[in-house]
Amino acid sequence: MKLKYLFLLLVFSFSVAKAQPKVSDLDKYIAKAQKEWNVPGIAVSIVKDGKVVLSKGYGVKEAGGTEAVDNETLFAIASNTKAFVATAIGQLVAEGKLNWDDKVIDHLPYFELYDDYTTRHATVEDLLCHRLGLGTFSGDLMWYKANLSAEDVVKKVKYVPQAYEFRNGYGYSNLMFIAAGEVIRSASGLPWDEYVRKQIIALLGMSRTVTSTNDLDAKGNYASPHKPDAMGNNEPIPWVNWDNMGAAGGIISSADDMAKWVIMNLNGGKMNQQTIIAKEQQNRLWTPHNNFVVSEQARAATPGRHFSGYGLGYGVSDYYGRQLVTHSGGYDGMYSYVMMVPDENLGVVVLTNSMKGIASPLSYYIINQYIKEETKDFSVEALARNDNNKSHFDDVAKRRQARVSGTKPSLSLEKYAGTYWAGMHGNVVVVKQGDKLWFYMEDNPGLTADLVHWHYDTWEIKWREPQAWFDFGTLQFKIDNNMKVTGLHFDVPNGDIFFDEVDLVNTKKGSQ
Repeated sequence: MKLKYLFLLLVFSFSVAKAQPKVSDLDKYIAKAQKEWNVPGIAVSIVKDGKVVLSKGYGVKEAGGTEAVDNETLFAIASNTKAFVATAIGQLVAEGKLNWDDKVIDHLPYFELYDDYTTRHATVEDLLCHRLGLGTFSGDLMWYKANLSAEDVVKKVKYVPQAYEFRNGYGYSNLMFIAAGEVIRSASGLPWDEYVRKQIIALLGMSRTVTSTNDLDAKGNYASPHKPDAMGNNEPIPWVNWDNMGAAGGIISSADDMAKWVIMNLNGGKMNQQTIIAKEQQNRLWTPHNNFVVSEQARAATPGRHFSGYGLGYGVSDYYGRQLVTHSGGYDGMYSYVMMVPDENLGVVVLTNSMKGIASPLSYYIINQYIKEETKDFSVEALARNDNNKSHFDDVAKRRQARVSGTKPSLSLEKYAGTYWAGMHGNVVVVKQGDKLWFYMEDNPGLTADLVHWHYDTWEIKWREPQAWFDFGTLQFKIDNNMKVTGLHFDVPNGDIFFDEVDLVNTKKGSQ
């Protein structure tokens, strides 16, 4: 009998070992996907049972160049930073320095939302799960390419309109994570980035991870961001400093370093016998705090999913009966994705220097090679959808088709010049220089542009520096019955930075 049991044990062990995918096959698949998607560079790490089974770079740091991406090449992880911030707050809660149900205004007296009730009742926990009534990405123009500090940005949140009832909806808000970073400063006495470097990054030995683009040159070996054009080609663009919103998306890391982060999380918050985050707090981060409907399109794209929600700094869902803990990250010219399957002690990190959506399907494909529940090729299907999705370029084409030729401005150029204001935008100054107009945003010097007449009292925006999230746009001057310019309205089609949330008012209305 003992021999029989020993034989069965050997057979079982062999079958388990056989079920593990060959790393060489995964390696080939990733390399193939990188070329098929025409992504300049990718770095991927896979961890299983506490070990790194793959950490490797594919492609090049910059399109047209020869420097190869490797396992230590730096990429922006963008919104995957949110999990680090949530973990930091979990640490502070465990230390008794703050509580999840603390009112935000008790830590940030200047914190103010769209109404008094929400302002007074918003908690630290609310900041981390996108349920405070703000629309997805609403107000991001306040920090984007702005010269404002994080505190300055938070002080302007009161101008962001309400999108749904308090704690009764979902709106992905970078602004609330910026506020969470300031809560860390209040509770710990350290800026969020310094706290995270000392209490998480250093303890995990993430020696190449930084929290600002200002540190890139000192580290070296970093990828260049890229923006795809209408033909799918990759245009290198400059790195953009995100320091004022760093708590929402400022960390820059490598495949090797992110593997350490994932191993710690899959090990119940511990690394090398040291507790980084207490299991009780990690459980809270991984518990759904804000659930939302799984659409039929989402079900078709990822079969095996029945619920989806947001925890604290993480997306949480199921996949063929297993818990998934995930997050994506979008930066100017880069995307990242982290996927963990705690039940399988399995995690994947994908870092890219492109704005193409390869990271998520690649993660699902890799996960499926381990759990053996799904056989379809996620990358191929997602690539087909990506190639068919030209909505942004279609939006721009429709606007170009609507242009009315042969028109002239209603007023002389000097009548359009002036200062225009809105709480979210600050001052936008239109300048007449010779026979041309241009504008600058006082709070956002990186959004300066020349104006070229489009039709009637609308002008095309010609940005003076490359923009990752948008390109074409127009600016309309609003004129009253008495032929006086009363305000401005932007139309810059894109899905991330919303110029048209409010109209700007001429601060010298009636004086022309």
